[in-house]
Amino acid sequence: MSEQDILIREARPEDVHTLLEFQQGVVAWERQYDPTIAKRHVSYYDIEKLISNEEAMVLIAEAGGRPIGCGIGMEKEARHYLDHKTYAYLGLMYVDPQFRGQGVNAIIIERLKNWAYAKGLKEIRLTVYEDNLSAIKAYEKIGFKKHISEMRIQ
Repeated sequence: MSEQDILIREARPEDVHTLLEFQQGVVAWERQYDPTIAKRHVSYYDIEKLISNEEAMVLIAEAGGRPIGCGIGMEKEARHYLDHKTYAYLGLMYVDPQFRGQGVNAIIIERLKNWAYAKGLKEIRLTVYEDNLSAIKAYEKIGFKKHISEMRIQ
């Protein structure tokens, strides 16, 4: 599959159902890395609100007219001690298992980076579980670097 075979577009209200399914795919995948994710239905994002939010960009990737992935960029306030006031946070990075390893996520991220830079946001961050090696490798391949680790104890 080439970039020409993939359409990246802004999400519309009628995409909410698909995005909610993709979100559950992300939650299901991440449960293997995080035993603290509740066993009940979990939603990371208010998809409907983000689609209409001017401080966010929700993208859908399509192949053959079929949604195969998504990603969200949102402007967030930085911690008071950092050298930037706001930054772009990327989340809900999902690609249908049949299309993984084909560069779909990289295309989505490139569009989200362009959105962030157009808004004047120079800092772009995302979070990924340390044991999610395939995701880390994919993010490093397109320029992300490990920055901080969060630790926990029970």
